[in-house]
Amino acid sequence: MPIRTRIFLNTLVILLLGMGLATALSWRAVENLYLETQRENLLAQAQLSAAALQGQPIPVQFAQPYSQTSNVLPGIHTRLLGDQGAVIPLPLSEIPAPPIENAASIAPAQLLERPEITQALQGQAATALRAVQNRRVLYAAAPVLDDTGTVTGLVYLAMPLPAAGLPLNVLLQLSAAAFVAVLLALLAGTWLARRITTPVEQISRAAVSVNLEQPVPTTSGIRELDSLGRAFNAMTASLRQADQAKNAFIADVTHELRTPLTVIKGTIETLEDGALDDLAGRGPLLASMQRETERLIRLVNDLLMLTRADAGTLSLELQPLDLVELAQARCEHFSALASCCNVKLAVSGAKSAWVQGDADRLTQVLDNLLDNALRYSPEGSTLAVEIRAGEGECQCAVSDQGQGIPAQHLPHIFDRFYRADSSRNRQTGGAGLGLAIVKALVEAQGGQISAESAEGQGTTLRFSLPNAEGASRQKG
Repeated sequence: MPIRTRIFLNTLVILLLGMGLATALSWRAVENLYLETQRENLLAQAQLSAAALQGQPIPVQFAQPYSQTSNVLPGIHTRLLGDQGAVIPLPLSEIPAPPIENAASIAPAQLLERPEITQALQGQAATALRAVQNRRVLYAAAPVLDDTGTVTGLVYLAMPLPAAGLPLNVLLQLSAAAFVAVLLALLAGTWLARRITTPVEQISRAAVSVNLEQPVPTTSGIRELDSLGRAFNAMTASLRQADQAKNAFIADVTHELRTPLTVIKGTIETLEDGALDDLAGRGPLLASMQRETERLIRLVNDLLMLTRADAGTLSLELQPLDLVELAQARCEHFSALASCCNVKLAVSGAKSAWVQGDADRLTQVLDNLLDNALRYSPEGSTLAVEIRAGEGECQCAVSDQGQGIPAQHLPHIFDRFYRADSSRNRQTGGAGLGLAIVKALVEAQGGQISAESAEGQGTTLRFSLPNAEGASRQKG
């Protein structure tokens, strides 16, 4: 069943149940109001009739017809609202039953036991409601007093009530109101179902068509649906970015793989064309093939490592180690290369900084950072490695005095295959995976990494790792 039909039916059922309950309560309230009004009117008629007879002898015959709509003055009446009711001035010694009860044999003694008559005999007007021949009848009794205030007779009124509980005109009005309410409920259910389902249907169509460029509306006025629309648009935007990143990644990987493969293929063709017999010339060709092969292996290993890091399956052997000692060892390893570039390496800060990490992976992190910094360090400059031991974590900052990174490139330097300097070629600039690998390795060991740079003022890459004590406490 479509969701619009379900919502329409559910809404209609809820509205009808609510309206049914409201109608029942309203019917009860109107019926009670009608009954109370009739009770007060009948009691007033009885009291007026009794007051007209006060101090007078009670007549024996009554023949004047009565109509509640035409009667203006109180008097002695033989009929009230038709043939089934009566206004009866009664001597205390002779109490006939009202005309509506003529079919039943009721003794005067039984009448005297009725609560309304008993109360009237005590000098206070009263009313009562009882069923007569499957019909409700409203009674009112009022005492007739003489000049001394003694009860000399009663005025006893009987008024049959409508069989349905309310007059026909009131029933027609209530039925018309119920019909209009049901019609409004149908219209409201249709409108509400359409308003709720239209955004959902739009989201459904967008999901089926997978149109990442077409956002869904978020202005339905229903908070949950607007929130769903915004979430869907955010999801499509994320998928669009992921799709773009995937395409860029495939293009970059293809380019990176094509370059060394082209060199290797050209070298093989050259050797096949006769260079293999040239003992003097084949040495450089084989060396070039070996370099490109090693480059391919490094690229594949880097991509495999990043894939494992993304999947959370990177193999790590975490153990306490001194980050200062490791940094000094790596700087000593790069000292020869730094001397060739006329760059000074300096380690400063804490005397020791014990962290929980993988020695091989941290070595790879420091090597990538130092190699990257040396590429950008001008001759005669200093490449500084500063280590600080803090509470809960240790920080390591690698700073160069190079040309810096423009502000628009800084947020992307950890992206894969991203190069801030597009003029650098693949041979001198690498594949653009170094900092992406650094970020993945640092985060895999529970750390964080950030970059600070300003054009003309150098660049600082700073990473932090949990110290050995903090890590051991969390692990335990």
